[in-house]
Amino acid sequence: MMAALKAFWNSPVGPKTTHFWGPVANWGFVTAGMVDTQKPPEMISRNMTSVMCVYSALFMRFAWMVKPRNYFLLATHASNESVQLYQLSRWAKAQGYLGKKEPEEQH
Repeated sequence: MMAALKAFWNSPVGPKTTHFWGPVANWGFVTAGMVDTQKPPEMISRNMTSVMCVYSALFMRFAWMVKPRNYFLLATHASNESVQLYQLSRWAKAQGYLGKKEPEEQH
């Protein structure tokens, strides 16, 4: 157990590096997004949520391509992508873009 902890501590993606602390900080985005799911969809910013989706998608690719591969960063951004896509779907549904719209009555 101690050897595994020491190996993690000294690894290229361990707590001595930004490869570790960057993802830790990014969990704040995930947490904030999850808290925001309790707010009404009218408060969701389409632009900001879309930017967060693009941001997380780009950084998922970065986490996969960087050497050494950063699975912690990948997991962080995959989680944020999920939360932001859910928020975007809530916004779209509230705007009437998703789901069945009721046909207008014709007189």
